[in-house]
Amino acid sequence: MLESLINPKRVEKGPWKMFFIGLLYASLSLILVQAFFSGDPVLSKFSGLIVVTFCVMFSLPFMYYIIKQEEQEDEEMAGLFSAWKIHKDAIFSLLWLFLGFIIAFSVFNLILGNPLLLNAQLETYCMINPSHGSLEACVQMNSIGGNFVSPATGSAVNSSRFFSILENNIYVLIFTIIFSLIFGAGAIFVLAWNATVIASAIGIFAHYRLAAIPMGVARYMIHGLPEIAAYFIAALAGGILGVGFIRNGINSKKFMRVLENVIILLFIAVIILILAAVIEVYFTPLLFS
Repeated sequence: MLESLINPKRVEKGPWKMFFIGLLYASLSLILVQAFFSGDPVLSKFSGLIVVTFCVMFSLPFMYYIIKQEEQEDEEMAGLFSAWKIHKDAIFSLLWLFLGFIIAFSVFNLILGNPLLLNAQLETYCMINPSHGSLEACVQMNSIGGNFVSPATGSAVNSSRFFSILENNIYVLIFTIIFSLIFGAGAIFVLAWNATVIASAIGIFAHYRLAAIPMGVARYMIHGLPEIAAYFIAALAGGILGVGFIRNGINSKKFMRVLENVIILLFIAVIILILAAVIEVYFTPLLFS
């Protein structure tokens, strides 16, 4: 029913509308899991993954439509500025969708009063952020007013952290490209998963207080938005390449135009990832230390 009520073609008339679609899909995902799975002694252990699965299912029609449209436009145009011109609306649409995911996951996770709905995401966040043991310790250390310690300011330490973050983000970028190349619209899983992990981080930072959510969003979106934009660009590039190969074959002129634009998109994605890592290491700690 949702795919009939919400037509993907409407995205072309206003990328910002994707924000409200993201709010709707993420909210529905959490509410459905809370209503039907949270009381199950077995399935409740996998509630975080089930939330992402619902969100992906709702979003697939949009992702498929966007990739198909972008590939068709790529067949006719090539060059750096042309690539940006024809893909910017799709990139902004996906960014608005992601921001809607973030806000809804963060707010509804608190409203429903069950932080363990995103249990896998909590564990993921606490694995990559030192917490000296339990989830409780992780929440205490990384929340407002807690014992959070910002990264050391020494240039050697910051440099090491920068390359560590960049290496991890490049791995995610490569995975996104491969995933979207195999199944273009499937890259939405990577993006929805990242949205839930960030929402968990925001919940921890806000110490699960609704009034602190805006500060938590600001804390992670300063570097999170450009980072996720790079993943969106990579997802588009992989999906476009796959569709272009199937539609035109490897020896056609149209495919070569598609390939040229894909290379340009990937170059832009890597540059954005580098900038996002610089912001995360050198600027965000100054604002939220």
